[in-house]
Parts: sequence; C-alpha cells; structure tokens
Amino acid sequence: MNPDCLRTAPIAVLLGGHSAEREVSLQSGQTVINALQSLGYEVRPVDPADPDWMAQLRGVSCVFNALHGPGGEDGSMQGALHTLAIPHTGSGVLGSALALDKVRSKQLWQGMGLPTGGFVTLGPDTDWQAVIRRFGKVFVKPACEGSSIGMTSADSAPALQEAYRLASQCAGEVLAEQFIDGPEYTVAILGERALPSIRLETDNEFYDYEAKYESEETRYHCPSGLDPAEEAELAALALAAFHSLGCAVWGRVDVMRDADGRFYVLEVNTIPGMTSHSLVPMAAAAAGMDIPTLVQRILELSLEAWH
Repeated sequence: MNPDCLRTAPIAVLLGGHSAEREVSLQSGQTVINALQSLGYEVRPVDPADPDWMAQLRGVSCVFNALHGPGGEDGSMQGALHTLAIPHTGSGVLGSALALDKVRSKQLWQGMGLPTGGFVTLGPDTDWQAVIRRFGKVFVKPACEGSSIGMTSADSAPALQEAYRLASQCAGEVLAEQFIDGPEYTVAILGERALPSIRLETDNEFYDYEAKYESEETRYHCPSGLDPAEEAELAALALAAFHSLGCAVWGRVDVMRDADGRFYVLEVNTIPGMTSHSLVPMAAAAAGMDIPTLVQRILELSLEAWH
C-alpha cells in the first residue's frame, strides 16, 4: 500500500470497545489521535461500542488499532478488518489470537523450548491442594484478559479456590502460574528491533492494574540496570517469544527473572498501552523517539506488512 494515501483520506483510530480495558483504551486512543494530528493527518476516532461503528470506517485509508483486550486484541477485529480490506496496525489474526491466550502461548513456548514458568489450567473440580503442593505460591489469572485484570496470588488451597472464583468471572480459561521471585522486565518490540528494556518496581505485591495505571509510586528503570550481555540475552528472548506467536510490527513482552538470573517469558501484548503511564512510549523515548515518531513508525511498519 502506498503511504501517500494516508494523506488523502482519514486514518481511523479504534478506541474504547467493550472489554474490561475500555477506559485504558480510550486513553491510549487519545494519545494516538494527538500524535497523528500533530503529524498533520486527518483522524477519525471510531469506538466499536457505537452501533454504527462499521459505517464510520467507510472511506478511511487505514486503521490504527488502539483497542485492548477481547474484541480488539484477540484476532476478531483483525479478521473483520481483513474481510473489509482495510489495512490496520499491528499483528494479524493468528498472532493476535495466540498472544492474548496465555495458555496457548505458554504451551507453544514450552514446545519450542523457550523458558516460561510452569502452569496448570484450573476448573471447578481442580485439586487445589495438589496445585499448591506442586508449585507453592502461584499467580492466578484469566487466560484471555490483559492489564492484570482478575489476577491474584495464592499460597494455600483456600486462597487458590477463591482466586479461581475471582478469575473465572472473566470469559475463557483460568490458569495458575508458578510464582517467580525476582524483578520484572518488559521489552518493547518495534519491527525486528527490541527497544531498551525497562525494570519495574512496585510496592504492591505484583505489577497489578493499580500499579500500572493509577499509582504514582511505581518505579520504572530505563535503562534497566542489566549489563550489555544480559540486555542482549533479554532482547533475544523477547524477540523469539514475539515472533514465535506470529506477532508483527509492534508489541511488548513481559519477562520475570529468578534469583539465579534466569529469564522467563510471562506474556506478549500485541496492542500495548499508549497512556501517560505506558511502557512502550517510555522505551521509545530511551531509544530517542517521541510519541509522534513512534506512531509514525508503527504506521510505516504496518503498511509494509499489509498484503
């Protein structure tokens, strides 16, 4: 697709939607809108929660997808846009669907030999005590939600059962993932490039929704404090995890490091947040890119990948 067409028709920015991450998506979308307008593009905000949202896509040059979670980040919107022959930013159907499903992505990484924490899926008939005996402390999370929604920890059978009850209020499977005691890192991906890693510190038990989007006390270290060899190792792991799922263009890979210095992939986000607290803009800034430059590069890479 010729990039010049972006100047002759509006760029639609998808934001909001129906998922539990709607409010975050509205913030991300506004950041993208502001960046595109500063670059001189005509922008058309489109919220899939509006009944006539598909009609609003008529005549646009492409879509910048700023939706988070199910309905926007799980392959369904990507499939709809492919059917409508409207170019869009980010990963396609397969990469989006696999990355949002934590169970399938971890199964794939295990099969490829990429390091990821042990886990089990939970159900009403799970032997709660057996899970605790196997893993000790675990994090329980919905398989197909983002932003740590529905996620809690458990170190006893009763706590595990209650954590499952909470997580099962979200759609899809629930998994218990072994607790890895150590620092959390995140690596932004832009094309074939891993941007500088960020080390996250929070006074909360883990990097939860409040720490991500509301707290002013969360500490972000970029550069993360790794030496060059460790940074290269983390970047290679992040890129391998990202591309193994069929993801493309841009995203973010979350990683834990244990007490022995080993890295473990947690998950891949194919439409990371673009809010004031978000990590991809922070990593891009460390690499010398402001938000408009980042948004422009995501557009360029997406048009190159579109076929």
